[in-house]
Amino acid sequence: MQKYSICFISFFFFFLLSMIMFFFTVYFIMNNLIIIVEWELISFSSMSVVMSILLDWMSLLFMMFVLMISSVVIFYSKVYMSSELNLNRFIMLVLMFVFSMILLIISPNLISILLGWDGLGLVSYCLVIYYQNIKSYNAGMLTALSNRIGDVFILLTISWMMNYGSWNYIFYMDFMLNDYYMTMISMLIIMAAMTKSAQIPFSSWLPAAMAAPTPVSALVHSSTLVTAGVYLLIRFNDLLVNFFFLKILLVLSGLTMFMSGISANYEFDLKKIIALSTLSQLGLMMSVLSMGFPNLAFFHLLTHAMFKALLFMCAGVIIHMMNDIQDIRFMGGISNFIPLTCLCMNISNMALCGIPFLAGFYSKDLILEMISLSNLNFFIFLLYYISTGLTMFYSFRLMMYLMVNDFNLLSVYNLYDESYDMLKSMFVLLLMSVLSGSILMWLIFSYPYMIYLPFNMKFMVIYVSIMGILLGYLISNMNIYSINKYLKSYNLSSFLCLMWFMPNLSTYGLNFYFLKYGEMLLKKIDMGWLEFYSGQGMFLILKKYSMSYSLLQVNNFKIYLFSFILWMLWMLMIMLMMI
Repeated sequence: MQKYSICFISFFFFFLLSMIMFFFTVYFIMNNLIIIVEWELISFSSMSVVMSILLDWMSLLFMMFVLMISSVVIFYSKVYMSSELNLNRFIMLVLMFVFSMILLIISPNLISILLGWDGLGLVSYCLVIYYQNIKSYNAGMLTALSNRIGDVFILLTISWMMNYGSWNYIFYMDFMLNDYYMTMISMLIIMAAMTKSAQIPFSSWLPAAMAAPTPVSALVHSSTLVTAGVYLLIRFNDLLVNFFFLKILLVLSGLTMFMSGISANYEFDLKKIIALSTLSQLGLMMSVLSMGFPNLAFFHLLTHAMFKALLFMCAGVIIHMMNDIQDIRFMGGISNFIPLTCLCMNISNMALCGIPFLAGFYSKDLILEMISLSNLNFFIFLLYYISTGLTMFYSFRLMMYLMVNDFNLLSVYNLYDESYDMLKSMFVLLLMSVLSGSILMWLIFSYPYMIYLPFNMKFMVIYVSIMGILLGYLISNMNIYSINKYLKSYNLSSFLCLMWFMPNLSTYGLNFYFLKYGEMLLKKIDMGWLEFYSGQGMFLILKKYSMSYSLLQVNNFKIYLFSFILWMLWMLMIMLMMI
């Protein structure tokens, strides 16, 4: 019982804190309050180092969701990681992860944002390499190096903000918007957010991070690491003044949606399918942000957090039950063995698809209708609706493979019902996956939206959804002879399955050559010429010369006389030989 104590304490404390945050959020929204707390750490001469905390409805609501999800994930980890000897170490890492995210949420200051931002990157590396094998190490290195790019952009933003004399970005919202410095800052912030939220071309680290334990995946992909970039852009939305950067972000995030939707349909790893669906939803949030709807993006961010955490927790139970097998081709008919987990999985899957009156419906339907109402070109419009259809496609394919098809694992198998502690934590998120959409709609949007569209445009979402469901059903029910058609287009299939070869490009194209270059510099310069000429090397050379000089200096005049005579004799011999 000793090793479970930290789980219970963390769960109880976080859950209680999230409830308190909820009441504070309602109070702040009703009274339109914003509180900035400043704590002066050091003050000397005319300079002061100040720690700032920003409390408004957005930061409090996001903290409430992060704390609620992390509390149920910790409760879930108690059973999922029960065979782990160092369970307390694992919980400590998760707590550090959550505290880093909270620091990022409440910071109106770029220095403290960097602390939270870097904390997320560092702790995520420790969690990805938690199962210590070569695959985890490679995935952890890819995750850490990709996130370091974002850290560099934040550092550059900090240096650019020196032009204004303060790092509190909250004070620059209303003026200097068309300033040259602010244009550079907005570009750097967009690049930093793209690396953290895994947009093209930084997408390959997100499926690789699936090497982490499943509770960590539930936390990372719902409300912490990958949402940090989206949250940063929501906060900086008023400063994103350069329309050119926003257009580039719109195209890249739309392509991310499309690419991840296609890759999920070719993938057979259960956790990677769910990870690619996260990537698709992140693309949706970023593209909505680039069109100038920060509240809509925040709304979808919160609803997505609930059903995505639930989806990963259900996947964890299924992987546990299947003796750590993640390939969906071995699964099938599991609704007969774990009906309650399958209920949770189906409802979270339907919420992801945007089935009416579940959490995802309220945000996705509103987003797609606002896009239909916006002045967009046909390419972006197609990307949005095809990506929505692909979400239906891979979700229905996953449900067919897991619930409907025949069980394919072994001739002798032992399937068992899940733990009640796991179910309790999953049912909290199940309730939120059903209710959070309507609750947030009432909280965030205090005035009604009236979106007037033609009949076919209004029903476009339903057309695309039905098409996606039909295709998912047909593809997952293909008999063995139809698979030969895929073999004829093997190159295309591998291109689409491997995320347009992005993992290969980022692993071998960028990280590999940079690391090889770093190794060469280390060997040739640090351990080579610098070792020879600086530090000890220069000391030894000077020591050798000084010893020879001191030998000449400390001896008497006879040595000089003797050497002079020898030299004269030597010169005489040379002259005689020349004659």
